[in-house]
Amino acid sequence: MAVLQMQRISICALKKDRKAILEKIQSMGVIEMNQVAEDEDGFEKMDTLGARQSFEKQAQVSEQALAVLEAYAPEKRSMLASLEGKKLVDKRKFNEIADGKGELISKANRLVSLNKEIAENKANILKLENQIESLRPWLALDVPMNFKGTDKVSMLLGTMPGETTLESVYGLVAEREPQVEAIDVKIINSDKDAAYLTVFCLREEDTKVEDALRSGGFARPSQVTGKVPSVKKGNLEAKINELNNEITKLEEEIKGYSTAREDLKIIGDYFRMRADKYEVLGTLPQSQRTFVISGYAAVKAVPAVQKAIGESFDCVIDVEELKEDEEPPVILENNGFSSSVEGVLGSYGLPHKGEFDPTTIMSFFYVFFFGMMLSDAAYGAIIAIACFVVLKKFPRMEAGLRKSMKMFMYCGVSTLVWGILFGGYFGNVVDIVSGVFFGKTVTVPALWFIPLNDPMRLLVYSLAFGVVHLFVGLGIKGYMELKDGKVLDFFCDVVLWFAFLIGLLLLLIPSDIFASIAQAKIVFPPFLNMLAKVLAIGGAVGLLLMSGRESKNPALRIALGAYDIYNITGWLSDVLSYSRLLALGLATGVIASVVNQMGSMFGKGIVGVIGFIAVFIVGHVLNLAINLLGAYVHTNRLQFVEFFGKFYEGGGKPFEPFKSDTKYVDIKEETLS
Repeated sequence: MAVLQMQRISICALKKDRKAILEKIQSMGVIEMNQVAEDEDGFEKMDTLGARQSFEKQAQVSEQALAVLEAYAPEKRSMLASLEGKKLVDKRKFNEIADGKGELISKANRLVSLNKEIAENKANILKLENQIESLRPWLALDVPMNFKGTDKVSMLLGTMPGETTLESVYGLVAEREPQVEAIDVKIINSDKDAAYLTVFCLREEDTKVEDALRSGGFARPSQVTGKVPSVKKGNLEAKINELNNEITKLEEEIKGYSTAREDLKIIGDYFRMRADKYEVLGTLPQSQRTFVISGYAAVKAVPAVQKAIGESFDCVIDVEELKEDEEPPVILENNGFSSSVEGVLGSYGLPHKGEFDPTTIMSFFYVFFFGMMLSDAAYGAIIAIACFVVLKKFPRMEAGLRKSMKMFMYCGVSTLVWGILFGGYFGNVVDIVSGVFFGKTVTVPALWFIPLNDPMRLLVYSLAFGVVHLFVGLGIKGYMELKDGKVLDFFCDVVLWFAFLIGLLLLLIPSDIFASIAQAKIVFPPFLNMLAKVLAIGGAVGLLLMSGRESKNPALRIALGAYDIYNITGWLSDVLSYSRLLALGLATGVIASVVNQMGSMFGKGIVGVIGFIAVFIVGHVLNLAINLLGAYVHTNRLQFVEFFGKFYEGGGKPFEPFKSDTKYVDIKEETLS
């Protein structure tokens, strides 16, 4: 329930130790680099762009090589492989693989080159197949396509529209060139698009004949071959076979590199780390013999830095408190339960400097409301057990995902508890199964009450829980104002609102409107009724006079106060938003009951059992998925809109330390002391 205190830490050391110190800081991962020293006499910044781009290029080559391996020799993974996290590698092994970076990069380049050759061969095959396709209409031709004829006879080869017939060709020539008599036409092939034909005529008349044919749509083929089309097709197919055989050889060679997959992952991470280091190196002020590092670190991590760096190198380490106007990055520190919802808070915004961290308080309400919305014991048990098993089976799961799994595990436990309180076990499956298949209805009694039988009661409790949630938010606002010494603001913005709201609630509870909703008449003693009126009127008058206290104009001040009192409608809207606790809780139970009823429609017997099981599994899986998503979305909304809207701004910058930001492996380092 806290934001870790941050300090600025600066290290001035000898330039010869620059690489070792940067690598040590990177391995520790506790400092966010934030250089403040400007270029001064004797200090300058090193141009590391070229080196950094070189390392990034090599990392990219290794990534391309891994993509090639994945395409031709896929790595066998389980369905839950994404939960496994990064592989832990001993630092000695990591360094050994890094020492062979030259050979590994050569392998990576070879893999990229092989993939390029395969791509080129496939492109050539496509071109050859297109050539074969263009030859297909001419396969019946028994002379080369570029055959011109004999000394006295010319051959015209071409296409005409698809509806062309021999009669239409002869008729066209006779009409256009009636003096031409020696002509022979043969249609080799035809389809709906074109007719493929050869025309033989006297050589001295070939120009007239071709002109006549062109008037009817005749066109020479765009591509011709010096061989008989069937022979050319055979040659092209032989080339395709050669290319396919070459592709097979190349693919086999690629598969042979699969043993280097893990090493390629590690070398890629190595070059990524080097690129990150040189990016930071380019920001460091340096003289001929010294350099300076400056950044943010949590107070609790500073001693470890002082020990690891100060005792191993000749350097000066300066630690100073942050300036008043300096906005440091944010690190949250919460207990194991509350830290699970830090991702929810982070998606809204981390607390800015001096702001209260609401994670712990929010975590209890979050789990409480989530379970109330889903509210089925069987669903809760499934979620809690599944998340627990995943957490135990995959201990190296990515940190953010691990927190989310823990959050859903706690939400599953809450759902289990609410399900027992409301008597929901896959809806009313116990009643249905016992009544349909055993002839005697057995009901598991609710520990509290059944919402489907008494929805108005659940509505009252939902709104009451909402009032508590909102009042806690308003109380946190008061705490923050007292912490900042704003006593008057605390009284005017918090105490008066508490008085006004509590007074209105005490007036509402004994009313007929509330009695009709709660189905119970509540009568307060006279002194409590008087207290309610005093609180409501006193709070309203106080807000009217004090809400616009910054204005010296009396009329404007009263107007601002009246507008602030009008915000009671916003409070009413916020409270009514908690009716979604009722809506989602009922939705889960109603859909589950409908699924059970549908399954029971098959009756008794083997067919009935099989039908019930099929409907039960499909229906409840869908119901769980839909309402799990709904509970998650609406629980987030109650925190973000209603709760945070009373006191929280957010906008803090997350802590981004200079660390070994690897993609595939984590390097096993010595623990900080």
